[in-house]
Amino acid sequence: MKKPEPPPSRKIEDSDKELFLQLLSDKVQLDQLFEIEKNYPYWEKFKYKTKAIPIDPKVLWKFIKLQRDRNISKIELFNMQLFKFKYNISGKTLKRLHEFDLNLGGVLEGAIIPESEKNKFLISSLMEEAIASSQLEGAVTTRKVAKAMLRAKRKPKNLSERMILNNYLTIQEILSIKNKKLTPSIIRHIHRIITNNTLENSENEGNFRKNNDVKIVDINGEVFYDPPSHTQIEELIEKFCEFANAENNNEFIHPIIQGIILHFLIGYIHPFVDGNGRTARAVFYWYLISKGYWLVEFLSISRIIIRAPSQYAKAYLYTEYDENDLTYFIDFNLRSMEEALISLKEYIARKVAEKRQLYYILKKEDINERQLEILRKVINEPESTFNISEVQGIFGTSYQTARTDLLELASIGYLESKNTGKKLLFFKSNHFDEMIKHLQQDKF
Repeated sequence: MKKPEPPPSRKIEDSDKELFLQLLSDKVQLDQLFEIEKNYPYWEKFKYKTKAIPIDPKVLWKFIKLQRDRNISKIELFNMQLFKFKYNISGKTLKRLHEFDLNLGGVLEGAIIPESEKNKFLISSLMEEAIASSQLEGAVTTRKVAKAMLRAKRKPKNLSERMILNNYLTIQEILSIKNKKLTPSIIRHIHRIITNNTLENSENEGNFRKNNDVKIVDINGEVFYDPPSHTQIEELIEKFCEFANAENNNEFIHPIIQGIILHFLIGYIHPFVDGNGRTARAVFYWYLISKGYWLVEFLSISRIIIRAPSQYAKAYLYTEYDENDLTYFIDFNLRSMEEALISLKEYIARKVAEKRQLYYILKKEDINERQLEILRKVINEPESTFNISEVQGIFGTSYQTARTDLLELASIGYLESKNTGKKLLFFKSNHFDEMIKHLQQDKF
């Protein structure tokens, strides 16, 4: 990734004032500029977007910075000069926050995810987030292999699988501590789970860094970002937790905005030798879930971020390079959340439609919802195999329930089984297609 170009000076010269007046008197040019500004572009994109306006982009940048200052929200975190930030809330941001308030909280819970499907969707979403978040940090494996590992509850075979399992366990842990106040020990605990058996030095698991050797660099070794000194970390994390636990009665910050700021700050403070990104995303999930945004449990935001990891990294850098303006990072995360929500709704609609269709075909069979889902998977993936532990993991049932489900499907004739070592393996029977065909004929 190429290092972003720092914005030009915003110091206003006398000659700039004349151009400001010229711009203000030209409605066409002014409208062009404000249309560009709707997306809050960073300097690099801004200077190209404004080429059609016959005024030096650097002058236009100074003008737009004045406009941004009019509505800016300033926050001074931890009473330290280093931690003075600001952000803008645009109409587009307000619209997104409104949609999230409607969809991510308790109002539409039953409307988005059927109650009977919640456990299954939750397990699938936890897996997706665990896989994508790990891939963002370098884990190399396919979703299919990773999901098979998690469902079968088998031990990870390599570093990538260990990272994914750790992330999965971390998200589950977050759900269990969602009603607790955030503390430095909880942050270290989260990091310890995330990095278990994945760091070169195991002493760094769950412990803050002890030196300043950690720097953010590109592939050529150029330093992009130099975090605060390790001597400040204890104090910064204490203040970070105070900020996370504050009720914001005096200066209200929307919970989703505050969650994104917490996400940013872990990366900014960079308290650990490694695993800061995964820890930051975990804290973000904890915060929103703790504030009642239950649907966040079902969103795989990292799966959206991984489509454009360089934009994620640049969102951090844009904030730092442009006077600690958090708007860039906030906007990126809100867009990612919006895409994740759309993706979730589409996924749920598709799965519910599939289930209804299959249910109609198989309504004559005396089978339960879990068995119906197993048959759906066999139809869509004829080469699929199942073992009892895997089915137990998919549906969150007891071992005995999973065993009974599979044995009953085998007794009806949909599945066959064979012993492979110590495990009983189930797969599509030779009569499966014929049985489904007869049911379809009965339907029509």
